[in-house]
Amino acid sequence: MAVTVSLYSGETVAVMGLGRSGMVAAQALLSGGADVRGWDDDAARRDAAGDQGIPIADLTVQGAFDDTAALVLSPGIPHTYPAPNPVAAAAKASRCPIIGDIDLLARSCPAARYVGVTGTNGKSTTTALIGHILVEAGMPVQVGGNLGAPALGLDPQGKNGTYVLEMSSYQLELSPNVTFDVAVLLNVAEDHLDRHGGMDGYIAAKKRIFQGPPGVVVIGVDDVVCRSLASQLAEQDLTVIPVSVQEPIKNGVFVQDGCLMDASGPTPRIVLRLEEAAALPGTHNAQNAGCAYAAARALGIDDAAIADAIRSYPGLRHRQQLVAVIDGTAYVNDSKATNAEAAARALACYDPIYWIAGGRAKQGGFGAVEDRLGTVRQAFLIGEAMDELDAALASRVPCTRSGTLKSAVAAAQAAARADAGKDPVVLLSPACASFDQFTDFEDRGDAFCRLVAALPGQSRDFRETETSG
Repeated sequence: MAVTVSLYSGETVAVMGLGRSGMVAAQALLSGGADVRGWDDDAARRDAAGDQGIPIADLTVQGAFDDTAALVLSPGIPHTYPAPNPVAAAAKASRCPIIGDIDLLARSCPAARYVGVTGTNGKSTTTALIGHILVEAGMPVQVGGNLGAPALGLDPQGKNGTYVLEMSSYQLELSPNVTFDVAVLLNVAEDHLDRHGGMDGYIAAKKRIFQGPPGVVVIGVDDVVCRSLASQLAEQDLTVIPVSVQEPIKNGVFVQDGCLMDASGPTPRIVLRLEEAAALPGTHNAQNAGCAYAAARALGIDDAAIADAIRSYPGLRHRQQLVAVIDGTAYVNDSKATNAEAAARALACYDPIYWIAGGRAKQGGFGAVEDRLGTVRQAFLIGEAMDELDAALASRVPCTRSGTLKSAVAAAQAAARADAGKDPVVLLSPACASFDQFTDFEDRGDAFCRLVAALPGQSRDFRETETSG
């Protein structure tokens, strides 16, 4: 049962962007009695929305925002940098508030608890893991936001329920009225700089997870930005739980000798050995597990129950998803790694690696992978970034300019078969956006899975995990 938004009953609300989340938002507002005016720059989407009963009105005409109570904007549509969409610009000029669907959810279901998860990398896994822990603990929970179902398509929750929401920087900018009971910031590295006018703007967007202020802050402290933020937040007398995978810390959660440690008491105690969490390989997933553990403890769940849930977590598709093992070679789909930082984390998890990388390059370059190339036997490059990647990598590792994912998968299989090393891995971890050749990272990951399924050879193991929550 989707959420009904009655906040604007009898008032006019504009909805710009009629994709999945925009359609659900328009329907929720209509159900609540609002006079909805929907628009999308894509005529086909406008037609599809009209066919489903959404009133369509041209929001680009003069006076479109006269007497309009709010503009609900799809987070993918720019409203500041690199240049505001004309509809967003018109709303600002008319002093019409611009909000997103998560803002509507929080005001429509105020009795529920809210857990917000953001960060440059790992937020989908951490969001799904927190949701899994709450489900295993028998608590009413809905998981969504930037992950899975649109926020207003989730079931309504009351005082006993919890929303666990992945929050992108775009969504945080459109959620001025959301205060989180538990606010999780995993890490901050360069990403989406064009949409935020540079690194300062990106950091400012991420800091919105702490507006309100939140009840409890869980923050990874292994990068410079987050470490500084943790200190600033502690000085504001907020409850801050730091998480580190690099060193022991006081009054927080850390990883030592492969164990997740809880240092909230006078003596640190072992929560679990991370090798027992099969779906969470690598140091980056140790951070995800540590932050999820801290968030769940803040919600009152027993540490033993959390540990059991982490062990049983099945993982997410497109995030180091083990697709198959064919003739002794593992094929791993990490299509969600759309920047160099995310790819570097995956490269740290396997040895030896036949790495498929490329797509549409993001700002920030590929420097983050330089220290992780020791386990890469060969790189297979695809997409628009092929030349840039070749220039960055060729002096360090052998590179094959494959061009397409299909060619890369075939060439990587041939190279891995010829490897005398132990347990080779063909890893799709592109370090790039997907939009040059695919609709999105999911489309790219699905294509990889299909290509792997069609490979010749004997499959010893095949596993395809589903999205949790």
